[in-house]
Amino acid sequence: MKRRFFIKTSALAAAGMVASRYSFAGTGSDTTFPSVRVATEKRKFTSKAVEKLIAEVSKNIGNKELAWMFGNCFPNTLDTTVDHTTTNGRPDTYVITGDIDAMWLRDSSAQVWPYLPLCKEDRELQMLILGVINRQVKCILKDPYANAFYKDETKISEWKNDDTAMQPGIHERKWEIDSLCYTIRLAHAYWKETGDASFMDDNWKAAMSLVVQTFKTQQRMEGKGPYRFMRSSPYATDSIPMNGYGYPVKPNGLICSMFRPSDDATVYAYLIPSNMFAVVSLQQMAEMMKEADVTADTSVIYALAAQVEEALLKAATVKTDRYTNIYAYEVNGYGSSNLMDDANVPSLLSLPYLLGDSKLLDKPTYTNTRKYVLSENNPFFFKGTAGEGIGGPHVGMDMIWPISIIMRGLTSNDDKEIKMCLDTLQHTHAGTGFMHESFNKDDASKYSRAWFAWANTLFGEFIWKVYRERPKLLD
Repeated sequence: MKRRFFIKTSALAAAGMVASRYSFAGTGSDTTFPSVRVATEKRKFTSKAVEKLIAEVSKNIGNKELAWMFGNCFPNTLDTTVDHTTTNGRPDTYVITGDIDAMWLRDSSAQVWPYLPLCKEDRELQMLILGVINRQVKCILKDPYANAFYKDETKISEWKNDDTAMQPGIHERKWEIDSLCYTIRLAHAYWKETGDASFMDDNWKAAMSLVVQTFKTQQRMEGKGPYRFMRSSPYATDSIPMNGYGYPVKPNGLICSMFRPSDDATVYAYLIPSNMFAVVSLQQMAEMMKEADVTADTSVIYALAAQVEEALLKAATVKTDRYTNIYAYEVNGYGSSNLMDDANVPSLLSLPYLLGDSKLLDKPTYTNTRKYVLSENNPFFFKGTAGEGIGGPHVGMDMIWPISIIMRGLTSNDDKEIKMCLDTLQHTHAGTGFMHESFNKDDASKYSRAWFAWANTLFGEFIWKVYRERPKLLD
């Protein structure tokens, strides 16, 4: 992914959003906030259910700045990033990330995820999400190793010279386990929410079979496999060492992920949060395959999930003097581990959000891990005068990602901690009314990516959750 630093109003203007200068002293009802949403006539898609929810939540939230931010952020994916149409009689939705004109499998799934509960009261919104699922199937069939795609399948990427099997229509070919997991998560939740299994056609079944094949190949039980990647770049995390195959791993049943969900190269290819995500995703896939009457494949899928789970139980945890058992971020099968966490999801912090009640998530180990990743013992946890949170190598030191603060709130049951997350997000949007990719720990006016729809919609999901479960925190 391109690295975008300290972009302010220019990216907002490009999206049709205007961030006006203003000042405010508090959050009382007398405070006026300028409109920064895209003008109604310029919005890419309008959902009656989303607009109804925005009106309800905004009316009932006592903190009018958070209400304003919710009204800006929650619909941002629909306002600015979707291209919804019909192809061969089927819904087809292309979703960009914001200021990068490409569709990431991960981001597009996460961007529409919070709208799923509204599908039952908005048929058009349901069809938009169905279109995302259909588009993702086409992407997977084109190349299961790619992470980002163009709508125009003839478009040549700026990364065309990457030393990997690039094709027209592919923006970037960084192999990340979570890219495929997110597509399964979205399809499964859509099916459960709506009862609509229409996407489970022959193309979808072929795509799921290709996912299983890719996962099995990247277990590297029979060698390195076909995927390799190298890029000429000043950023070390943009390329894979050892002729594009990465540092050696000892096959143990885990799946290699050559890149993290940040699009940064892994140090050790067994990325633990992504492998945990894969177990749950494979179980969801098997359930859908059974619904689609592909019973012959379900046993193979469940067996793969069980193999990865068994390997995780043996290799995912590390004993430390301070935190006893914690989950490692990456391991290599030889006994080496990388202890850290990155803001991008899947992360160690986000495990309850992605895994739910999966027995794979050991609660005492997660509790210890959470204490670790939210402390200065995590090399990418930053704390300054503007706030505290997790960042990562992608934008460098001292840069906190709002996604990590949002995820901290989404995975917390502690009112005090949730309130701290809300307060930090309220005071670090730098007057724009939107979330950013990252901000400096001591100066929130220094931020990257003014138009980052994943962070915006996730913020909306967080506010909506607090509104339902802990409304007093929004007063």
